[in-house]
Amino acid sequence: MNCDEARTLLHGYLDDEIDLVRHLEIEEHLRTCEGCSRAYGEQVALRSALQAEDLYFKAPSRLERRVRAVVRDSARTPWLARVTSPWAGAVAAAAAAVVLGMLIAPMLFRPSSSERIADDIASAHIRSLMPGHLTDVPSSEQHTVKPWFAGKLDFSPAVVDLSGEGFPLVGGRLDYAAGRPVAALVYRRQAHLINLFVWPSSSTSEVAATADVRQGYNLLHWARGQTNYWVISDLNAAELGQFARLVQDRLASAPAK
Repeated sequence: MNCDEARTLLHGYLDDEIDLVRHLEIEEHLRTCEGCSRAYGEQVALRSALQAEDLYFKAPSRLERRVRAVVRDSARTPWLARVTSPWAGAVAAAAAAVVLGMLIAPMLFRPSSSERIADDIASAHIRSLMPGHLTDVPSSEQHTVKPWFAGKLDFSPAVVDLSGEGFPLVGGRLDYAAGRPVAALVYRRQAHLINLFVWPSSSTSEVAATADVRQGYNLLHWARGQTNYWVISDLNAAELGQFARLVQDRLASAPAK
């Protein structure tokens, strides 16, 4: 990670809003870069200064007394006078509708688990396209990439060689999606990069390939053999589907280990 990238992500690091991989990269950079470490210290100092007590205004005691008096007078108003107002029923109904809407809306518009993962995958793919972020282990050899993950993840991702079919392996890296560390395997189709994200599934059920689009990128995801697979690229949908089928066929024909 260089200084420009670190400065761009510094606020996210300070607010703990970046993924685990970038967090560790920035920590390592701050240990070795005096300039960025100084900038980080200045941000920490600024945050502390903004939290100082002398920046907060304490309401005068007379305002508190006035508020309490208004509340007390309101409480003394006969309840019948308040309820029998011509508009009381309409106001109560409107208030109930607003409260009900506030309770129901989050349930209606809450994104599904699959949608949240798709957003994670798209964000991870875009991050990988930044200079220096594509691979942690650049190699076209599957027997170099697969062992690299040993000890870095709680599973061993299968790595297939598709160079003969026009999808050469570029390398692999650690990434973060679906709330956990995942393996990212990078392939290429001419000028198009393909990210294949792999992590264990908690279900034994197989899930057929499903297509989606996020931020202009084509996605496909499926589950097989207690493993989740998500693939994303700016490659056209037909060729991305071809890549996914090749991965599935190659994994299906691989000897059990």
